[in-house]
Amino acid sequence: MWESEIESVSGRDYGNVVLSSSKHAVKTDGFELRGQSWYVATDIPSDFLVQVGDFNFHLHKYPLLSRSGKMNRVIYESRDPDLTKLGLDDLPGGPDAFELAAKFCYGIAVDLTAANISGLRCAAEYLEMTEDLEEGNLIFKTEAFLSYVVLSSWRDSIVVLKSCEKLSPWAENLQIVRRCSESIAWKACANPKGIRWAYTGKPPKVSSPKWNDKKDSSPSRNQQVPPDWWFEDVSILRIDHFVRVITAIKVKGMRFELIGAAITHYATKWLPGLISEGSGTGDEGSHSSNSNTSSSSTSWKGGLHMIVAGTKDDLPTVQAKDQRMIIESLISIIPQQKDSVSCSFLLRLLRMANMLKVAPALATELEKRVGMQFEQATLADLLIPSYNKSDTMYDVDLVQRLLEHFLVQEQTESSSPSTQSFLDTHLYEGTQRGNGPSAKMRVSRLVDSYLTEVSRDRNLSLTKFQVLAEALPESARTCDDGLYRAVDSYLKAHPTLSEHERKRLCRVMDCQKLSIDACMHAAQNERLPLRVVVQVLFSEQVKISSAIANNSLKDGAESNYQPMVVNRKTLLEATPQSFQEGWATAKKDINTLKFELESVKAKYLELQNDMENLQRQFDKMAKQKQTSSWSSGWKKLSKLTKMSNLEQQDIGPQIPTSSEQTRKTPRRWRNSIS
Repeated sequence: MWESEIESVSGRDYGNVVLSSSKHAVKTDGFELRGQSWYVATDIPSDFLVQVGDFNFHLHKYPLLSRSGKMNRVIYESRDPDLTKLGLDDLPGGPDAFELAAKFCYGIAVDLTAANISGLRCAAEYLEMTEDLEEGNLIFKTEAFLSYVVLSSWRDSIVVLKSCEKLSPWAENLQIVRRCSESIAWKACANPKGIRWAYTGKPPKVSSPKWNDKKDSSPSRNQQVPPDWWFEDVSILRIDHFVRVITAIKVKGMRFELIGAAITHYATKWLPGLISEGSGTGDEGSHSSNSNTSSSSTSWKGGLHMIVAGTKDDLPTVQAKDQRMIIESLISIIPQQKDSVSCSFLLRLLRMANMLKVAPALATELEKRVGMQFEQATLADLLIPSYNKSDTMYDVDLVQRLLEHFLVQEQTESSSPSTQSFLDTHLYEGTQRGNGPSAKMRVSRLVDSYLTEVSRDRNLSLTKFQVLAEALPESARTCDDGLYRAVDSYLKAHPTLSEHERKRLCRVMDCQKLSIDACMHAAQNERLPLRVVVQVLFSEQVKISSAIANNSLKDGAESNYQPMVVNRKTLLEATPQSFQEGWATAKKDINTLKFELESVKAKYLELQNDMENLQRQFDKMAKQKQTSSWSSGWKKLSKLTKMSNLEQQDIGPQIPTSSEQTRKTPRRWRNSIS
């Protein structure tokens, strides 16, 4: 990555440190490698064999016991003073680190570099090479090199953090990862004008994540350092270390746009297929990084905990597991601010998340993020294949959920104007989104285009099509031409729909919102139900009439009235013969229905009159039942009087007497009262 081995920091020059110790040392000319075994170049025969991995080290007890507390303890606990063999298979850093530690014990000069310091520091901790045994032991010297040389250098911090990938959990426990992450974060947040150290920079075309093959670029005095100068160097890190660096950068207060751009750069490098075909830069680098990713992850036995989702029945490859881990980690560190990453990137990430079956909670969170920026999406990004057991080619349910999240976000923003103004000022600054109806209009056009594309799928049900088409409010569409194209495309792909289903499908569009061109096409479209064609013709006539009425206000009614008849006649002549015959039949049916309607109205009036008569009779009977008892008594008395009069008529000639006349008068009075 960097050609120079010396880097100037704060006016001091730091290079590789050479460690040596002459105390308690066996005189030797160095180590010799013979096959898989290391031998000390000395006349004294070795008396102690140490096995580390596949390598054997033929050493002497005394130099090791004088520096290593672990060697002392192992030999003491074995109760065997003549112990001649020891296995250290779990030593961090492996044979390379033990070779350097053994050379230090023999007093041989050891070069400390950014490439070997982390392994040697962990090996020294494992061998317990502390100050209790000897002053200036290996732990002290490696720790000093880390603190004063590595952490002050951008280059060395990246190299050391990269080398910690195979040292978990030792590197974590010794705080090497944390300290390197903090150092990288501080330097990444520095003012680009003050950067004087070398960095890789962003190449014009990413070919591989193998950073050792790239040339470094040192900024000159006249060269301006771009804000994204640190992207390429940080992107070589493994995902858990990358997360640690980004988290530390967030704490330092870097702009969320830069953090999002760094995450996008990392994703395009390590996730094959994230960039669409033909757009190039990240795709090749992603494919070439597969081996690098797999090799580093197989040795990962610790580090940052990641969520791994998936069913037991599905046994993905190691590469799929690594990619899923990367996606889940990236979702968790994307800044919460809107527009920190593009909607296109979120949708491509969501496509891979569904394909690799990431944790449902993270997938839902990613869908909500897409819903916040849904008006920025494109049709190509929305065409996400269905990776579940659905019969449809594309995941229509996913787009339905994204649209619901968008509508919820819009409703939330519109219901809280104070919150909206705050977000516009502080969080959404610099975005191109238009709030309110314009965003919904863009989404409506996007949904119509999506419906047109997915309607060609013969397995797409009418219900899914209708639900997605009707999800947006009516105010979101000022013109239904896009929706008409989707309906027509669905009718083409589903010729077996019944008349009822075709009518149900056409209800999703408003014929009054169709343009003149769309109306002309619909009038000749034999796939549409006859009723819809009639509505289209009527809507067209209304539009033409209104247009002529508007023109008549300017040019006069007489000169503009005749074209209305011509246009109407032309419109009817352009109608297919089958529709003209159907229109004649429809007229007869309409007349028959009118006659039947009049008959029903007449019967209804008769029934209404009968009901009123019955109601009056019922009211009269109710009044009679409510009369008082004294009136019923008078009625009974009048009946008795009538009976007595009849008896008198039967006895003799009816000669009215004065007493009878006096009796008749009150009877008439009583009758009148009753």
